[in-house]
Formats: sequence, structure tokens, C-alpha cells
Amino acid sequence: MSGEAELEALLEIVNSSARLAITEYKKHGNNIPTIHSTEFHPLDLATNTLCASLAPPQHTVVNFAQCHDWACTSAAIREGIADILEKYPSGLHIRELSQTVGLEKGKLAQILRILASKGCLIEVDTDVFANNRLSLIMKSSNDCGCLTCLHAQDVSQGASVLYEILTESEYAMPYEPDKAPMIYVLKQKGLKGSFFDWMKADNYHRAMIALGPVMGSLSILHHYPWNDVATVCDVGASVGSVSIPPLKAHPRLKITDQDLPEVLEAARNVWEKEAPEALREKRVEFLALHFFKEAPIPGKDVYYVAAVILCNISKAMEPHSRLLIHGYVITGANRRPEEEQLRIDIAPEPMLPNFGAGSSRKYRQDLNMWMLHNAKERTVDDQIALASAAGLRLAKVYDLAETAVLELRLA
Repeated sequence: MSGEAELEALLEIVNSSARLAITEYKKHGNNIPTIHSTEFHPLDLATNTLCASLAPPQHTVVNFAQCHDWACTSAAIREGIADILEKYPSGLHIRELSQTVGLEKGKLAQILRILASKGCLIEVDTDVFANNRLSLIMKSSNDCGCLTCLHAQDVSQGASVLYEILTESEYAMPYEPDKAPMIYVLKQKGLKGSFFDWMKADNYHRAMIALGPVMGSLSILHHYPWNDVATVCDVGASVGSVSIPPLKAHPRLKITDQDLPEVLEAARNVWEKEAPEALREKRVEFLALHFFKEAPIPGKDVYYVAAVILCNISKAMEPHSRLLIHGYVITGANRRPEEEQLRIDIAPEPMLPNFGAGSSRKYRQDLNMWMLHNAKERTVDDQIALASAAGLRLAKVYDLAETAVLELRLA
């Protein structure tokens, strides 16, 4: 395919995707969002392939290194910029804003302007900034702001020592959690204990609540056949961000949430707020579990996990049981026919088959797993190998676009 033909094909993909997006927006009865929108919209769509094709390569590569968005985002969240601007829908001048937060106005303007240039905040007039639907994510009341700050403020520290981790013998080869880049940084700062001691802060659990909608976790509600399921065990349930929606959508389900005792204590508070009727009707139970050491409660129809802890779960499964692994599935930037056979979506040519920058979050999450846990996201082949070692087989893959659900059964 010639260069011109590739660009024409990309333009057709962009145009058809835009038309599809317009149709979906209209179905939801909302206005089509723009950079100036000041309310959330449930839909969004973007592709970066055309930019990668047309931009000068030297610009693109330098941009990889000059991306300071995380630092600007962290500063804006930590200073509560979005909370302050909420009181000024027409915008607030950098002069008054800097006085409110106590930061030098010229440097604060530099930070906010780069965010506005990326579509987060609006510069309604010179040095006058207002919220839009992206910056609302940064409000202190938004759980996704906690997730964003976790990465911008904490995970970024692990990323800053990535090369050192690769070259220091103590950290380069092992995959144990205590050799993660984040732990390397925290130990230099005097951390005592493990990652799980550090994560007990309230904001970490709020960040985990936000991870559900970021990953599109609720798409499993519409793409998995729940009609023949009566009991579900959510292993590593956190505060119930995944198990509450299925129970609301399918009231006959009975849910068992299993996690560490201190996590379940926080979970009860969330359930009392979000699904009090489930507590009254005893459709949910909370059972403490250290899932790396113990097997979950036996005999449930479905075991749902967002992390792979297969050996202990397989011990609890019965012939009718299914294990659902919900998360990112890493695919290569090359075309593999076996992925089509597994019904994993592959982008049309001339796009990269893994959708390139359009699916970059899963590859960033792959690095996040390394930074935080010295681990990684897995390919389907990785999952099949792990399942086989635990006496399980891959029955089906449900492609949910952003993520996927792998259904495993006893071999």
C-alpha cells in the first residue's frame, strides 16, 4: 500500500469512526461534547495513528521525552485548582488564583496553560481559566482524581528510576514484589514494611474505586451471560466497585466479597451507601481472605478476579464453576491470526493491529504493574499457560474493547 493510499485509508477510518461516535452521542440524548463542554459525557473516541503518520519523526520522539503532563496534573490536583474554579464558571484570572493557592502566578500559568492546551481546563481569556469536563476529574470529590494523583505523584517516582532498576543486580532480574521500582524509591525514603503497608492510605482505596470505570469494568454487565449465574465470589473485591453493579443489575445474584480484613471494613461503608438494600436482604457477605495464601469460599458459580491468583481459586471451584479474569490483555503490534480466532478485535489496516496509541493505556498499565508490583499485564498465551498449570482451561474470551474477560473452567 502506498503512502497516499495509507493516509486515505486512515482518513476513512477517522471519518467513519466520527460518524459512528455522532450516532452514539445522539442515542444517549446528550449534546456532542467539545473542548468547551463543562459537563461529563459518557462517550469519547480518538485515534493517534494519523498524527504518527504525518508528524515529523523528530518531533514525535522528542515529544515522548518532553511530556510533562503528569507533573502539571499532579500540581493542579494537589493545589485543588478544579475545586477553586468550580466557584467561578466564567473563569478566574491567574492573579486571583495564584493568591488563593499561594503559588507564583507566572509559573502557575505555565502549568495551567499546558493543561488547557491538552483540553483539560479552558483559557477563556488571556490568563483566565475555567473548568471543563476533563478538569472536573481533578476535583477532590472525584475518585478518579485520586487515581490520577496516585500515578502522577507516586508511580512517576518509580518510573524515574526505571533505568537504575534495570542495571542494579539486586533489582534487575527478580520479579518479587519487594523489588518493584516503587518500593526501591520508598525504601530510599525510609519506608518500613511492604507495598501493602504503604497502600493502606484511604486515597489508595478511592483510587481503586476509580480504576473500575477507567478500565470499563462495568462493560462486563452487558457482555457476559449472567442469566445462568446465581452466586458470585469477588476475590480481591476491594470496596465492591465491581461487585455492586452486577448485584444491582441482577437482584437475584448473591455476592461474596473476599479481601483483607481492613479492606472489607472500608467496603461495608461503601455498600451501606451504595447498596443498603443488599445488606438488609443479606445478598452480600464479607469474608476475610489473604488470597495469596488461602483459597476462597468453595462451590460458587462464578469467581471474579482482576488479578491472577489461579492455584488457590481452582481449589475452590467445582465442575459447574467458572473463573472470570477481567483485565487488560496485551497484544502485539503485529498481526496474529490466532487472536482473530479468539475473537479479540484487531484494527483494520493501515492502523496497527493493536489500535496503536488508541489502546496505549493497557501498555501504560503494563508498566504501572512493573512500577508498583514488579509484575506485568499478560497476553492470552500467558493466561493459557498459567491456567493450565493450575488445572484450568480457557473456555472463552469476551473482548470488551478496553479490556477483556477470560472465562476459565476446570480442565
